[in-house]
Amino acid sequence: MPSPAAPPIRRQYLDEQGKLAGDLPALAPQRLKELYVHMLRVRCMDERMLKLQRAGRVGFVGSMKGQEAAMIGTAAALEPRDWLWSGLREGGAALMRGLPLSEYIAQMYCNSNDTAKGRQMCNHLQHKGSNYPSWSSVIGTQIPHGVGAAFAAKQRGLDEVHAIYFGDGASSSNGFHSGMNLAAVWKAPCVFVLTDNGWAISVPSCGQSAAPMIDKGVAYGMPAHEVDGNDVLACYAAMQRLVADARAGKGPALLVVKTYRIAGHSSSDDPTKYRDAAEVEQWEKRDPLQRYERFLVARKLLAKDEARALEQQLLAEIDAAIHVQEAAPPMALKTLVEDVYADVPRHLRVQYNDFVAIAERLGHAQKGDGAFPL
Repeated sequence: MPSPAAPPIRRQYLDEQGKLAGDLPALAPQRLKELYVHMLRVRCMDERMLKLQRAGRVGFVGSMKGQEAAMIGTAAALEPRDWLWSGLREGGAALMRGLPLSEYIAQMYCNSNDTAKGRQMCNHLQHKGSNYPSWSSVIGTQIPHGVGAAFAAKQRGLDEVHAIYFGDGASSSNGFHSGMNLAAVWKAPCVFVLTDNGWAISVPSCGQSAAPMIDKGVAYGMPAHEVDGNDVLACYAAMQRLVADARAGKGPALLVVKTYRIAGHSSSDDPTKYRDAAEVEQWEKRDPLQRYERFLVARKLLAKDEARALEQQLLAEIDAAIHVQEAAPPMALKTLVEDVYADVPRHLRVQYNDFVAIAERLGHAQKGDGAFPL
């Protein structure tokens, strides 16, 4: 007899009031609570980093507010051996998967503890230990990279899945179209996570695609599904199923998580210039943290006032790490000419020595007034 068909992917498990409709995904009570803690950590990090940026203490932040369930729910379904290719806002998922808090904040300061040696714009995280490659601000370039890595894993017989994250704006990029096409042709073990948060900077989703986002998966010959991106359980259950399918050799799939970007595209953006405040207010009422908190409290997995205590605990941990990283010295100047060659060639030694001589004569660069040029 043929094996029974898998149940359809559900768009929603929790309504906007946090009430459960139907059965729960197969998650232990402790794991259900852990998802909330990870989401809350994302919210706390977002708050602190934005304040630091506004104070001129870090340079750039891509706000995650409103998208915590989409990020944590999908990434929680990955195994440690799987890879996560980021599109901007997945730093909280990297923390959940093993990126140390100290490394996250060091990269925000681009200081001497930054594992990228200050060569990346802040908020451009990377962590080898959790298979989280560095990402680029060039929209959509991580998509073909992730597909290529997934295909290489298949060729090498590795039991790993590559989750490739991007926003609705990136679905209009060349990298998206070439990556989707090749992934489907090669049956690469990857899941495309399209975070449809309503706006590609100032361009609404409806302004770049007349068809629903899930049609873009179907067009390239792969399964495509949409879930409520503010429902962490729906995000988890759908991603778990698609990751399992990819690992079993069934090829790629597209998962559209419908959510909303509450803040600006980044700390350099003023969303009041292009969108209606009433739209933002409508989505604020669908806050994924509040929805999930109501669910946990109703099931007695979270005490009524426990969320505030958890928030204070997380903020204390973050603040302690900030104080350490803010006091760390800047990256050594010699790192400007390291790592490209086994031995620094003569022309780079000359440039570096000239640079040091000028700095000694005129003084080293000083911190500015905090203004960010973009």
